[in-house]
Amino acid sequence: MNKIASFTVNHLELNPGIYVSRKDKFKDVVLTTFDLRMTTPNKEPVMNTAEIHTIEHLGATFLRNHADWKEKTVYFGPMGCRTGFYVIFEGDYTSENILPIMKEMYAFIASYEGDIPGASARDCGNYLDLNLPMARYLADKYLNNVLRSENPSLKYPD
Repeated sequence: MNKIASFTVNHLELNPGIYVSRKDKFKDVVLTTFDLRMTTPNKEPVMNTAEIHTIEHLGATFLRNHADWKEKTVYFGPMGCRTGFYVIFEGDYTSENILPIMKEMYAFIASYEGDIPGASARDCGNYLDLNLPMARYLADKYLNNVLRSENPSLKYPD
């Protein structure tokens, strides 16, 4: 079997950043998948499920309610390796194109207070596995150390 595209990225050289993972074309529609890498693979501890789950609830809610991005958002969810998230937008985008909305989303998560959207037995299949303080901490770390840095990583290493 051939390796899928995400398994061909050199994770030994990968730093936190925003990367175009793939672009898929369906007739005249392009879907761009982004790798939102929050931790350094195989060097930093992975994120725990509770904070990942919280970031997923808050990020997906934010994007699907955003005036400019709600109609373009296809998916926002965690990577199985627990080092980041994938976001898929309808459209042909670059990492530079989405940097502003990612800054806005992670600032929203980092400062979020109150009840987590969808955090009930009726609305979620694992509503007890949430951790807002750690989600806020990780979002703030990614926002300030990566997204707001002078030279954020926007291209996969060769």
